Amino acid sequence: MVLLSNPVLPCGGSARSRVHGIWFSVRWGQIKVSNGANSEYRNQARTIREQIRTELQLTASAGVAPNKFLAKIASDWKKPNGLFVIQPEEVDAFLLPLPVGRLPGVGKVTEEKLKGFDVHTIADLRRLDLPTLESRFGRYGVRLYQLARGVDESKVVPDRPTQSISAEDTFERDVPLTETEPMIRKLAELIWAASRKESRIARTVVLKLKTAEFKILTRSHTPSSPPSSCEELTAIALSLRERVALGPQQRFRLVGVALSNFLEPEDLPPQTTLFE
Repeated sequence: MVLLSNPVLPCGGSARSRVHGIWFSVRWGQIKVSNGANSEYRNQARTIREQIRTELQLTASAGVAPNKFLAKIASDWKKPNGLFVIQPEEVDAFLLPLPVGRLPGVGKVTEEKLKGFDVHTIADLRRLDLPTLESRFGRYGVRLYQLARGVDESKVVPDRPTQSISAEDTFERDVPLTETEPMIRKLAELIWAASRKESRIARTVVLKLKTAEFKILTRSHTPSSPPSSCEELTAIALSLRERVALGPQQRFRLVGVALSNFLEPEDLPPQTTLFE
């Protein structure tokens, strides 16, 4: 299974057998290969990354692994422009030393609870049996038990309705907030062009920033009427910077722009007029 990370904008071609997007900056592809065809999925991933570079002028990192959860971690390993492969026989060696916070769904609250059990790494988590995890975390305890063993039964769902479209990129050097405008404009143009291919309409604009200290910030706005032009989308994205109050000394390493909250045209709320 391949996960591409950075742009989520669709790129055509036969390199993908089944693909879908999840949240932003993620593209999944499930590729069937014959036994021992180690180079085939590497070549598939390289082909998709090259398509993104050619069509969108953006970098993309790729992860190849036995399932979606592992592919997501693998795609983060060589950001912003690399390829990382986890072979089935390498899962334990790769997974067990990782901090438990790398597991999907383990936020600060869950991580603190796990520390109460002296669980700091995924290897520590694997030592807890299923009844213990279920008693402490309910249904999510079952999920933790499976993830600690590299198990993820999540299926690739092709051709599902778009939930969001986004693009993000990393600066060559960390920059102050005031210097993010050119990149925001470029990313807004990319996602606006991609959104024109959708029959559904996005209502919400999202701005994503990553600080030099790797803290991720998101700000969003849902106007009364969906953005009707690239200029309007760009203006909203730029205005969202005003809600980032970290001071002029703060530096940022990454910026992203997204459109989300897609609805069918007939499901949009009616627009009000001046005379209503």
